Order: sequence, then C-alpha cells, then structure tokens
Amino acid sequence: MQHTTKAAVIGLGSMGWGAALSLLKAGFAVRGCDVRGEVLARFAENGGTPCTTPASAAEDADVILVYVVNSKQVEDVLFGENGALETARPATVFLLCTTMAPSATTAIAEKLESSGMLVVDAPVSGGHVRALSGEITVMASGTPEAFDRASAVLDAISAKVFRLGDRPGPGSQVKMINQLLAGVHIAATAEAMTLAAKAGIDLKTLYDVIRVSAGSSWMFENRGEHIVSGDYTPRSAVNIFVKDLGIVTAEANSVGALTPLAATALDLFMEASQAGLGLEDDAAVAKILAAKSGTILPGVKG
Repeated sequence: MQHTTKAAVIGLGSMGWGAALSLLKAGFAVRGCDVRGEVLARFAENGGTPCTTPASAAEDADVILVYVVNSKQVEDVLFGENGALETARPATVFLLCTTMAPSATTAIAEKLESSGMLVVDAPVSGGHVRALSGEITVMASGTPEAFDRASAVLDAISAKVFRLGDRPGPGSQVKMINQLLAGVHIAATAEAMTLAAKAGIDLKTLYDVIRVSAGSSWMFENRGEHIVSGDYTPRSAVNIFVKDLGIVTAEANSVGALTPLAATALDLFMEASQAGLGLEDDAAVAKILAAKSGTILPGVKG
C-alpha cells in the first residue's frame, strides 16, 4: 500500500473544512480550494495552502476530495476551465464526497477513470462537528486499488468507512437513502417542536425528555437543539435538502418506488426556500410550520 502525504480538498464548506483540518492534524500537506477569500485566509491561518482554482489545488496531490454542493459543481471543478483534471497526475485518487444522484456519480466516475484516474464514490454523513473531529461516516464504493491508495486519507477523516461495492455508484445509492431519512426526520422534528410550542409546552423540557425517549433520532437531538436555542446559523442549509430530497423523489420515480414521506418533506423544504430561508440552517423549516400554526418559536420575531 502506498502511503499518501499530499491531499487537496475542493470546497471548504462545513464538511470539506472539517476534512481539511482533520487531514492537517494527521500530518498531511493539504491544499484547499474555495471561492470565498475569507475562508481561504482562515485555511492558511490553520496551516493549509489556499488555492483559488481546482487546477492549482490538484497539483502534486495524491488524493483529491471533492466537497462541492451538487453534480453540476462537481463537473465544473473537475472538467471545466481551471478544473482539477488539468493538473492532476495519472492515477490520482478522487474521493467524490458530494451527495449526487447515483447516475451522476457513475457518469462522472467513468469520465475520470477514462482519463487515467482512480475514483472512490465517497459521500459522507455525520455533521460538521464530527467532520471537525475526523469522525464522519463514509459510504464508499470503488476499486480495491483506489481504496488502498486512499486508505490513509479515509482513516484521517472518518470513524467508519463502509465499503459497499467495487465500482462507484453504490455509495451514492446508500447516501440517498440516508438523506431520505435525514430529511424526513428534520421535517418531523420541526413538526413536533411546533406542535409543542403551540400547545404551550416548554421546548427545552420537551427536548430533554424526547432525546432520551423512543421518539428521538439523531436529527431530533441535533436539529431540535437548534430550534430550542433559536439558532439557525447554517450547518447544513435548507437548500441542501431541496437538492437531496429532490434526488430521492426523482430516483424513486425512475424505479417505481413510492416515497410519500420524502415527497411531503421536500414540499416543506421547498416552501421554506421560496420564503427566503434557503440559506438558513435546515431546521428553519420549523419557521414555516410555526407561522402557519400561529405560534412563535425561540429566536423568531412574531
């Protein structure tokens, strides 16, 4: 197994930022690319090498992690002008960490492999706190060679790597199912907290009870706290679930599966986005339900 020491992270949002810092802590030389100058400056302060283009980030990298928002952005940062493929060396490993439709992941992976690259379909889960501590979950699929070459990077950024197949695609399929559950659980959390507020229940008390009871979920524990504190600083934005639940419902329709709960949750996220909440924390869907219910949540002006 070849040990890798040079990594590049394209997209320094909450998850990409956590991965980049985890790699730095593990002793990697890390180049980070982002469109935001203030993020690049902060990355340099933390010991990374800031890059303004994917091409400059990809130079000399053994492994390139892609953490942009959607498949269109993945195509742009890989194959577009000043894209990573312009400078990446043959047999560089690309970790595709963006949540995409499985069909999009497969097409992008095939294009990379035809250019002599190795690919791991590697969507991630766990939230920004676990990303910062290098404890995310990776739902991965790819060739044994790609896994071997990327093993040190995967060890640095994750607590658990599920190897789901020897070709790109299964990783994105499993992440799609995860996002179905995550989106529905966020919507259910928003509904539960709004009902509690309308009924006059103290939300902090309710949160403390439910989080240790059978009705809890990881999303309730995480997003419920956001609602209780009235903190809608975006860790994962409303618009992310417009995209992800859109993938779920489109893929379900293509195979003839019924996803009524995902469809209802998607409608709520879309309504929140159209109301101007798209860049707020995804727990902000509770604001839509609260307004319709005639109740006021913590931190929200009446």
